[in-house]
Amino acid sequence: MPVGTAGTVKGLTPAELRGAGASMVLANTYHLWVRPGHELVRRLGGLHEFMGWEGPILTDSGGYQAFSLKEFCKVTEQGVRFRSPMDGGWRMLTPEVAVEIQEALGVDVAMALDECIEVPATVERVRSSTERTTRWLERCLEARRQPERTALFGIVQGGLYPELRRAHAQQLAELDLDGYAVGGLSVGEPQAEMLAMLEAAVPCLPSDRVRYLMGVGYPLDILEAVRRGIDLFDCVLPTRSGRFGQAFTSLGRLTIRHARYREDSRPVDPACRCYTCRSFSRAYLRHLFLGKEILGPRLLTLHNLSFYQEFMERVRVAVRGGTSSIEALRPLAEAASVTIPAQET
Repeated sequence: MPVGTAGTVKGLTPAELRGAGASMVLANTYHLWVRPGHELVRRLGGLHEFMGWEGPILTDSGGYQAFSLKEFCKVTEQGVRFRSPMDGGWRMLTPEVAVEIQEALGVDVAMALDECIEVPATVERVRSSTERTTRWLERCLEARRQPERTALFGIVQGGLYPELRRAHAQQLAELDLDGYAVGGLSVGEPQAEMLAMLEAAVPCLPSDRVRYLMGVGYPLDILEAVRRGIDLFDCVLPTRSGRFGQAFTSLGRLTIRHARYREDSRPVDPACRCYTCRSFSRAYLRHLFLGKEILGPRLLTLHNLSFYQEFMERVRVAVRGGTSSIEALRPLAEAASVTIPAQET
C-alpha cells in the first residue's frame, strides 16, 4: 500500500497511482482527525470521495503516533492524550474515538488502537503494553457501529520476545477478527530479529485472513516476510526516497543528484516500463532535482511506486509457483535494497 498519511500520496494523483499499479492505499487516523477533521470528511461524502480514490483504503489507528510523537503525548489506560504539533491543542484518542473516526471516514479497513513502544524494552514493560493493546482491542470491538462496512484488524505486539509474540497472536486469533497485523517492528531492530518475531507470531494467525506487516519496507524485507506468510505491506520508503532523489531499481538504489548522471541518457532503470523510465533520462531527472523543480520528486515517486508494484506482482506470481520461484526473486530483492556504490553506474 502506498502511504497517503493525510489523504494524499504526496505529489501523485489517484489516476497516477492506479497507473503505477496501486490498488489500495493507507491513510492515518490521527492526522486526518487533527486536519481537516473526520466529521468534515464524513459530511463531504467520506474519505474515498474526499480524496478521489475508488479503491480500498486502510487507516492506521494513530497508535504509532504515540511512539513517533512521544514528546507530544501521554499514554494511560484510557488512551493517548496528544498535544497537537499543529495548533497546540490537547486531544484524547481512546479506542472508542479511534473507531469512531475511522468509521466516519468510511474506510474499508480500520486498525484497532494499539500501544507501540520503544525497542528494546524490558520483558515486563513489553508484557504490560501488550496486555493493554489487547484490552484496547476489546474496547474497539465493543465500539464498532458499522462492522458490515468497515473491517477491523487487530495488531499483534510483543516486542522482541518470541514467547510474547506467540502468545499474543494466539490470543488475538481466538477473537476471530477480520484481519491481523504485526506491529512494533521495523523500528530499528536488525532484520534477523524482525523475521524471528514473524516466525513466532504468523503461524498462530488464521491462514484464511489477511496478515499485514506494518511499516515494512525494503524489497528484501518484503520477500522474506512473504516467505513467512505475510500478505500486506505499507511503507513510506518508495515515496519519501523519491522526493529526496533516490530511485529503487533492479541494479540498486540510485541517487539521481550524483554528478556521474549529468550526461547519462539512460532511463532510471532500463528494465522498468513506467512512465518515468519510458519518457525521461537520468540526466534530465538530475537537472530537475538540482533546479528544485517539483516535477523531479513527482517523477521519481511515480517510478518508485511502479517499481514496488511490479515487484509485488512478481511476488504474487512466485507464490503460486512455490518456494523455488520465491527464491528466484532474491537477487532482484537484494539488489534493490542496497545503494549503488559511488564508483558504479
